[in-house]
Amino acid sequence: MLKVKAGSLDHMGLLFERHYQSLFSFIYRMTTDRENSEDMVQNVFLRMIKYRHTYKGEGEFKTWMYHLARNVMNDYFKAKTRKIEVPAEPYDTTSDEKEDQVRLLEIALNKLSEEQREILILSRYQELAYSEIARILEISEANVRVRIHRAIAQLKTIYLKLSE
Repeated sequence: MLKVKAGSLDHMGLLFERHYQSLFSFIYRMTTDRENSEDMVQNVFLRMIKYRHTYKGEGEFKTWMYHLARNVMNDYFKAKTRKIEVPAEPYDTTSDEKEDQVRLLEIALNKLSEEQREILILSRYQELAYSEIARILEISEANVRVRIHRAIAQLKTIYLKLSE
């Protein structure tokens, strides 16, 4: 990213190759909308170019990238009010047990507040360290730990209700 900041835009291709999948995964898990997630990922990379002068090179590049992604998603949600549609039937009884559990977990995750869902996706799916999450969310590491603990407890409660 430092090379891109210095004006070597041809290095954006390498950044795209390295980070597209994890960025898409994060945004898709937050929005549950594949098409708009792909558009938002593209917008994140466009913003990387547009705001490359703001990248300081201190800390992790991923922290800055996820911060941009959060801003893109916030802009998307401001422009369009979104309601997650959860199927009336919690899961398909014809699929095997493991698939049922994964599907039920996804439904439970989507029932969490946006804040709780985001922090769990960053920590569990994107495997970011608490210190990185703290920088992205602009909160303390202790606060990250508390929020993750509460989100997991809420996720467990929702999951158990759905599985009954």
